[in-house]
Amino acid sequence: MNMKNVRELGTRLTNGSKAKQGIDASAIRELAELLTETGLTEIEVEQGGMRLRVAKQLAPVAHVAAAPVAPMAVAAAPSATAAAEAPVAKREGPHPGAVTSPMVGTVYVSPEPGKPPFVKVGDQVKEGQTLLIVEAMKTMNPITAPRAGTVSEICIADAHPVEFGQTLLVIS
Repeated sequence: MNMKNVRELGTRLTNGSKAKQGIDASAIRELAELLTETGLTEIEVEQGGMRLRVAKQLAPVAHVAAAPVAPMAVAAAPSATAAAEAPVAKREGPHPGAVTSPMVGTVYVSPEPGKPPFVKVGDQVKEGQTLLIVEAMKTMNPITAPRAGTVSEICIADAHPVEFGQTLLVIS
C-alpha cells in the first residue's frame, strides 16, 4: 500500500462526504493490514474534518492503564471495540515499582549484542544502577533504577520498540 492508497482510504473513511458521519469498516481493516505490512504501531488518517487513529499493541503488557477513547472510534470501529474489551489487569494504575520508559525508542537489555543483560528477574539492584538502554534518535539513553530493590518482572523484549510511559520492568 502506498501513500496514494492511504489518501483514497481517507476519502472512503468519510464515504466521500462531509455531511455523512459514517465510517467505512473495510477502510479500517485496510489500515490495520497496513500496520502489519509496514511494522508500524499506529497510523492516523484525517479527511474532511474526520480523524481516525488505528493502533496496535506489540507485546502483551502486564499492566494496562485505561485511556479515554474518542467517541468516534468506539462508534465507528466495532472490530476495534472488541479488542478494547479484552481482559485487563484488575490493578488500578501501574504497579508501584514499575519503571517506565521516559521516551519513545528501541529498548536494549544489554550494553551491546552478545553481552549478558544488565539485569535479570530476581537480581538485586541499587538506586542509580543501569537497568536497560532506550535508543532514541541514535542516542543511547541509560534507564537507571529509581530505587533499590529486586527485579520482579521484565515487561519488554530486547531490541523492540517502546512507547513513552510503557512499563519496562518492575522493582519490588
